[in-house]
Amino acid sequence: MFAVEPGSPMVLGSRIEAEGVNFAVFSRDAESMTLCFFEASSDGSASFEYRLDPRLNRTGDIWHVLVVGAGAGTLYLWRADGPYLPAKGHRFNKHKALIDPYAKALSGDFVWDLGKTLSYDSASPELDLSFSASDDAAFMPKCVVVSDEFDWKGDRPLNYPLRHCVIYETHVKGLTMHPSAKVAHPGSFLGVTEMIPHFKELGITSLELLPVQEFDLYENPRKDPVTGERLANYWGYSTMAFFAPKGRYAATGSVGEQVAEFKEMVRRLHAAGIEVILDIVFNHSAEGNELGPTISFRGLDNRIYYMLDENRRYYKNYSGCGNTLNCNHPVVRTLIRDCLHYWVVEMHVDGFRFDLGSILGRDQAGNLLENPPIIEGIAEDPILRHTKIIAEAWDAGGAYQVGWFPGGRWAEWNDRYRDDVRRFWRGDHGSARNLATRITGSSDLYLRDGRKPFHSINFITAHDGFTLNDLVMYEGKHNERNGEGGHDGSDSNHSHNYGEEGPSRNAALEAIRNRQAKNLLCTLLLSIGTPMLLGGDEFRRSQGGNNNAYCQDNETSWFNWELAKSHADLLRFVRGLIAFRMKHPAFRRPEFFTGQDADFNATPDITWFDEHGMSPDWAKIDTRIAARIDGSKADILADRDDNDFYLIFNSRDQSAVFKICPAPMARRWHRVIDSSLPSPEDLAESGSEAILVPQEEYAVSPRSFVLLISRNP
Repeated sequence: MFAVEPGSPMVLGSRIEAEGVNFAVFSRDAESMTLCFFEASSDGSASFEYRLDPRLNRTGDIWHVLVVGAGAGTLYLWRADGPYLPAKGHRFNKHKALIDPYAKALSGDFVWDLGKTLSYDSASPELDLSFSASDDAAFMPKCVVVSDEFDWKGDRPLNYPLRHCVIYETHVKGLTMHPSAKVAHPGSFLGVTEMIPHFKELGITSLELLPVQEFDLYENPRKDPVTGERLANYWGYSTMAFFAPKGRYAATGSVGEQVAEFKEMVRRLHAAGIEVILDIVFNHSAEGNELGPTISFRGLDNRIYYMLDENRRYYKNYSGCGNTLNCNHPVVRTLIRDCLHYWVVEMHVDGFRFDLGSILGRDQAGNLLENPPIIEGIAEDPILRHTKIIAEAWDAGGAYQVGWFPGGRWAEWNDRYRDDVRRFWRGDHGSARNLATRITGSSDLYLRDGRKPFHSINFITAHDGFTLNDLVMYEGKHNERNGEGGHDGSDSNHSHNYGEEGPSRNAALEAIRNRQAKNLLCTLLLSIGTPMLLGGDEFRRSQGGNNNAYCQDNETSWFNWELAKSHADLLRFVRGLIAFRMKHPAFRRPEFFTGQDADFNATPDITWFDEHGMSPDWAKIDTRIAARIDGSKADILADRDDNDFYLIFNSRDQSAVFKICPAPMARRWHRVIDSSLPSPEDLAESGSEAILVPQEEYAVSPRSFVLLISRNP
C-alpha cells in the first residue's frame, strides 16, 4: 500500500517529486475520480486504487493526489464517475479505465484491444444510449510515469530560418523497416539515426516525421482483399496520447523507454545538423464518433474536449474522422500549448506541422473565427517564438485557408503550388502563367498579409497522394488493397503515365518518366519558398499506384533501399540540386520579386521571356517560359553577390529553340542543368559547367528543364 497526500493541481499529468509522484487531471463534471496502479501492462486488476476525496484532492476542476513512494515506471490509469447521459453530452462510466491526457508514455508491450473499451453495450438496440458495466482495464495500455532526466550533452533545438531549409517528409517505421535498409534497429527511432549518412549526403536540413504521438496500430478493422491480412493504422493520424511518443517505434523497449530513445534520436540528428519537425494531429482523437471507444477525453469530460452537435449525443465532424477537438475551449487551448511546450522544452523538437490546421480556427460551435485564440496564441507564444509552425490550411468540413491562414507567422502547405506545377509538367495548356507565380513564392497568396515567400511550403508530393514515381507512372489511383473498394483517395492527381499504366520495360517510356521526375524536382528545389521533399522520391520509391496508403504497414509503404542503387542517377541528381540551392542565395531570397532594379545595373531582379526572347504575352503564354534572375546582392537581399541565372521550362512534347538574352557584365552563360541529358551530363558539377555555344540560343528538348549560370569567360 502507498501513503497519499493531497498533492498539487499546478502541473497536470504525473510529476516525479522527492516524496513520490504527483498526479493531476482535469474533469469539471465528474462526481468522483479514482487513480489505479497496475503491476503489468496487460493486467486487468489494479494493484492499488485510491478514490480521491473532493475536499482534499480537488481544486476547482483539477483532481490531484501525491502518492508517496511511487516513482518512474509506475503504471497507472484513471477512472471517472459521473452522469452517463449521452443526449446531454455526458459519457462518464466508472467501469472504463482512462488514459491521462498528459501521459508521457503508454505501455506498448502488448496488443491493445480498444474494441472492448466501449461505454455502451454494442449488442443493445439502443447502441450508445445503453450502458456497459464490463471492465476494460485488461485491454487498455497503461500510462507510464516517466522521468524527464536525460543527458542532452548541450543540445538545443536548431531552429534554422525556414528559407534556408529543405524539409524531408518521412515515416519513422517505413524509413527503415524494409530488409534492404540493413539497419540494426529497423522501424524505430534509433533506426532513423542510422539513416543520418543518407540525409547528410542528400543535403536536407529538416526531417518532418509523420505522427509519432501514441496511436493504436491495430485500430483498422478492414482486411486486404487480396491477402486477407488485417490492415493497419499505419500513418498514425488517430492520436491517443499527445505527449507520448509511440512505444512500438522504440527498439530499446516500450514501457517508458520510448521517451529516452526519442530524445536520443533528436540529439543525434541535431548533432548531424538536422532538425526534427513533428506532424501533430490536434483536430480529432482516436475515440471516433458516438459509437467509438472510451479511452480518455470522452470519459473525462466529453462536452469540454469535443465539439458536440446541437443534439449533444452526436459530434461535429470537421475532421472526417468522427469527432472534432474543441480547440478553442480554454481548457483544450491550455492542453495544446502545454503539449507543444513539452515537445520543444523536454524533447527538443524544432517545429510542428498541424494536420487539418483549419480546425484550430473554429469556435466551439464550429464557426471559423477571424482571430482564433489558439492559432494566435501559438504564433505569439514566447516559448515557441523560434519554433516552426506549419499549417495544413484546410479541413474536412469545407474550410480552405491557403494564403489566408490567420495568426501572422504561420507557414502553410501550399497545395496550389503542388497542383499548378503538376499541371504544367503534364503539359496542360495555359499552365505557364500559374507556374510563374508558384516558382516565385506565390505572392498572390502570401504578399497581401505581410508574409514572405518562405511561408509557402512548396511540395510536389507528400505522404497523402502519389509518390513522385507514381505521379509519372499512373494515370489513376490503384487503392483496391485498402479494402474500401477503391473509393478512398483523391481522384484529382494531375498525373500522367505517358502511354502505359504502371511499370514498363519500354526504354523510351522509362526515359520520359525519369526526365519528368527530374523536371519536377528541378522546379521544386529551384523555386522561391521552402521546399519539402517526400522521402524516397530521390530514388523513385513507388506505392504501386496507391495514393492513400494510410493502412499499408508493409512493402507498399516501406522504403526499398535497393531503388537507391537502380536509380542512382536520380539520387545523384537530387543531391546535386539540393547542394546547388544551398550554395546560391538567389534561390533562398527572403522577399518577393518586384521586377525592379535594386542595384541600378539595368537588370531587374527577375525578367520573363517567351521562347523567342520577348516579353511574354501572359494572356497567351502556354507551356513554355523562361526567366532571368539577377544575382546581385541588392536584388536578392543577401550579404554577397550571387551569379545570374537563366531558367527554361518546356513542358510541351516538342523541342524548341529558345532565344537567350546576353549574360550581364560581359559574362558568358554556362549550362548547369539539362534534364534531357543522361547522367552525369544532366547536372554539371560546380566549376565544370560547359560554356554555351552559341550564347544567343539553346535547343531545348521536349519536356525538359534547362538552367544556365553566368560566369566570367
